Amino acid sequence: MSKFNKVYLQNVLSTWGHQLSFPAAELTNTIQNECHYNAWFTPGNVANAVKADAQMLNAEDISKWLDHYNFKSASPKRVGLILAGNIPLVGFHDVLCVLVSGNYALIKASSQDARLIKQVLDLLCAIEPAFSEQFSFVDKLQDFDAVIATGSNNTSRYFEYYFGKVPHIIRKNRNSVAVLTGDESNELLYNLGRDIFDYFGLGCRNVSKLFVPVGYDFTRFFEAIEPYHDIIHHHKYHNNYDYNKSIYLVNRDPHLDNGFLLLKEDQGMSSPLAVLFYEYYDDINALQEILAGQKDNIQCIVTMLTLPPGNCSVAPGQSQHPKLWDYADGVDTMDFLTKL
Repeated sequence: MSKFNKVYLQNVLSTWGHQLSFPAAELTNTIQNECHYNAWFTPGNVANAVKADAQMLNAEDISKWLDHYNFKSASPKRVGLILAGNIPLVGFHDVLCVLVSGNYALIKASSQDARLIKQVLDLLCAIEPAFSEQFSFVDKLQDFDAVIATGSNNTSRYFEYYFGKVPHIIRKNRNSVAVLTGDESNELLYNLGRDIFDYFGLGCRNVSKLFVPVGYDFTRFFEAIEPYHDIIHHHKYHNNYDYNKSIYLVNRDPHLDNGFLLLKEDQGMSSPLAVLFYEYYDDINALQEILAGQKDNIQCIVTMLTLPPGNCSVAPGQSQHPKLWDYADGVDTMDFLTKL
């Protein structure tokens, strides 16, 4: 479907990635000022999101990614995109896939993240103006041939109702987990802190739960993540920490507290903000069965263990740095788009 050959696409996208790696003044200004529109979008978090997308767009990975698909010559389809706004540029990959596949993107951006995605796309259009003819930002989706919508478990029911008659990908709530063995080095545990605290834990690739062996001593874990202590100075995060701590204290719920993160033993997968659930295991094979049973609720698994095929597992510190082929919910967006 794409109007460009793969070699040219690779050059354009890698140039785009280079520009994102070294933001010019206008993008740098946006990175610094997004916090005035959304308090969660601190300069550091926005810069990390831009950098993560830039790292995806390296020539080697782009070539490997594009070679996996057969771009057929067909009329472009109008693909409605409903983007989430929980973390900066969270809808970047969906937009990228629609453009690269040669389709037309009707982008309904989240009010929480409407400025950054527009500016990033402006950079792409400056490199290859033809891309400006492949997307538009809309307030309401209409006249679409397919839909990719990301939302909560509640909104997904509405998405299914409204978009169920056209080809669609509808995403619900997911969380990520970490599996520890007790043999992790301090460096690996520190890296795990990135998976927990990046974007304040608001992303579906953020770790919200630990699986630890029976008898696990959390002392080293707390020592390793101490450098992230400054997160408590963010007022919205601090408010969530205080609220959840007060609930646990009032209800006399057993929990661990290091002054900026609460750990609570819980079988749930989705922990409140500023809280990390944990669960003990005594047999790795039994744990793998538990994880398999929760597959539809897990985005990725952070661990140094080798897990069976089909699990999206990443090393500590890498959950927020997906590759181009690390599709949300394990659904191949590009395959979906090239077969419309």
